[in-house]
Amino acid sequence: MEGPELLRLWVLAALALAVSPVTVPEHHVLPDLRLSAETGAIFVHELEREPFLEAFSGSEDDDAPVTFRAHLWQRPDLPRWLRLAQRGPGQPGFLYGCPLPPELGTHRLQVLAYNRRTFATASQRLDIGVTPAPGGEAPFQAEFLVGNRDVEELLPEAAREMFLEASAGLWERGDLHVINVTSALDRGGRVPLPIEGRKEGVYVQVGSHSPFSPCLLAAVSPQSRARCHRGQRPLASCYDTFAPHFSIRWCNLSLLQVVPSPRTPGPEWGPGVLEGGGDFEPPGDVAPRELLSPFLVTLLVPLAVAALLCLLLGHLMCCRREGVGPRGGPGSMARCPRSLQLFHHGSILGDTRELRLMAGRRDVPRPLSTLPMFNVRTGQRTDPMASARHGARAPLLPP
Repeated sequence: MEGPELLRLWVLAALALAVSPVTVPEHHVLPDLRLSAETGAIFVHELEREPFLEAFSGSEDDDAPVTFRAHLWQRPDLPRWLRLAQRGPGQPGFLYGCPLPPELGTHRLQVLAYNRRTFATASQRLDIGVTPAPGGEAPFQAEFLVGNRDVEELLPEAAREMFLEASAGLWERGDLHVINVTSALDRGGRVPLPIEGRKEGVYVQVGSHSPFSPCLLAAVSPQSRARCHRGQRPLASCYDTFAPHFSIRWCNLSLLQVVPSPRTPGPEWGPGVLEGGGDFEPPGDVAPRELLSPFLVTLLVPLAVAALLCLLLGHLMCCRREGVGPRGGPGSMARCPRSLQLFHHGSILGDTRELRLMAGRRDVPRPLSTLPMFNVRTGQRTDPMASARHGARAPLLPP
């Protein structure tokens, strides 16, 4: 009985699947968003979950897991200066990075949000306009390694303001700003053990137009480095300005003085093209250009040069033959008439025949090479002057 009942259950399941309508996940598009960023300063945009959850149809669950993905418009990757960080589906995401002068312009991105429960998706287009910083790049920069924080914990504006306040007590200056925030994992750091209180670590780069304070210079001195590697406190007297919120790894502190490069004159960056809206008006009709003269120059000049070269080559080959006199002149057999050439050849043949006959009638012994060869056993004689074909067949020695 188990077999037929199991078969009936399979048939009922197949019918249920065939009758039930197929639900396709819906896709929603959020309004476009325009953002601005400056070179030499941190750019952070928080991807909040609430607008995307409201866009999902029929999704009223605030605890729905949402995963963010971002890429350039019609391209697979993000710009090289921008990163996306999201700790988990239940937390917001962050787009952050520090644009450089080569990144000036408008960067169009597309953000995709996935609802892991309903498989619904929502997208939003971001236009990030990168403009040069009004005061230029900060010439004095310091990079701190915060060991008790993750990168998502320092990206919110409140955490960055708290870090700047602690840095102001160390730098003794008020014109500080965060240049960049980088996770220690992106710099070759190790993934921490899954133990409570263990953090990845964050590199925070701070810049200012004022020189470094004596405390910072003392913290990077060789004596302070030696004490740091031994596990002792640095020689700087202001090392505790970050406590108790931030734990600074003083062995990784680095100071950098940037020399501003001379700026070449170029177009000044404005608010952008059609930033305030409006229609694009193309330029009017352009006057037609006269292209006949350039065409003739391009075509006729190479032809004229080729013709001159052909004439020069023909003159050298036909009209400049050295040592060639008029036809029929003395000194060359090629210049003699044909009858005279035939007579010359005939006289040579006749003289050759006469010399051979005179050599045969001489009263001198014949050379051994012309005497017949004699076989002592058979008495056979072989003429050595016979042709090579007959001589090769006549045996000289008996077999």
